[in-house]
Amino acid sequence: MNNFPGAGIQSGCPFCPGNELMTERATLALVAKDGILKRLSDTEESPIEEWCVRVFQSSNPSVTTLETVDYTDKPHYSEPAYGYHQIVVASPDHNANLSSISIEQWTNVLLVIQDRVRWLYTQKGVTYVSIYVNDGTAAGAALSHPHLNLLTLSTIPPVIETEAEAAHKFMNENGNCPACLTLGVESEGPRQILSTDTYLAFCPWASTYPYEFWIYPKKHMTTFSKISQKEISGLAMILRATLGGLSRALNNVPFNLVFHLSPEKKNSRQIHWHIEVYPQLHTWSGLERGYGVYVNRIGPEKGAEILGAACRKELAELVGIT
Repeated sequence: MNNFPGAGIQSGCPFCPGNELMTERATLALVAKDGILKRLSDTEESPIEEWCVRVFQSSNPSVTTLETVDYTDKPHYSEPAYGYHQIVVASPDHNANLSSISIEQWTNVLLVIQDRVRWLYTQKGVTYVSIYVNDGTAAGAALSHPHLNLLTLSTIPPVIETEAEAAHKFMNENGNCPACLTLGVESEGPRQILSTDTYLAFCPWASTYPYEFWIYPKKHMTTFSKISQKEISGLAMILRATLGGLSRALNNVPFNLVFHLSPEKKNSRQIHWHIEVYPQLHTWSGLERGYGVYVNRIGPEKGAEILGAACRKELAELVGIT
């Protein structure tokens, strides 16, 4: 049923090949055959088989495409949670994970995500497209089958808005991008994890989670949807190497992964896009939950030393295999 010989299939998993009727119809099913990638979609009669990446509407969405007028006034203001919540199944293999799929498969996943981001931004009521991963039950995953979430919002998320406003203010006052300045500091410093031709991974100076790390494009870029095929391939390589290194160093630790992208609308504040990875080693204490004061059990330099050694070994093995 799939083009991954020997791939693990679980009968009750809706994300596994053969169980396509357990989900919504695929809006995009990527089929790789004879070196050619085909973008297909399910029909009412039958789902696409032999896919390598599959995208469909979540069965338990955080937002809905139903248009309602359920607004409330201040002080308890609310508005409808309008938007799209799509699932990107990253592999037909139930037993795979995002730290073990091939660089080629990661490239396929990123191509699909880029395609969906472009399409979602053409839809009515979409102000922001969020991309995130919950890997492991401690990170909020309901299913272990490797997948990512695409969730659109009608407003810019608070974290992104704060980051964009801060970047805008810094650029006005200093004439350069704060992220580019940070990359210059971290590129040769003790918090670097892995450096490639196009990307840099490092542990941030003041992290929220132990072993937290960020991946930035070295070139100043604000939108993931416009990066080239070469840049997607480079991102696939560093994602696979760093997630593989994280798994190797911390014994398959659960993690969250989020894309921080600029809002793709006119007159929006812009940020240097990047990816943040949050390993879930410990639960937060009252100090952290109640006051926003984070106690990190390991310094970023030590975290980078441990992760860096594992990620470089992972990359060396990947390059040797490919």
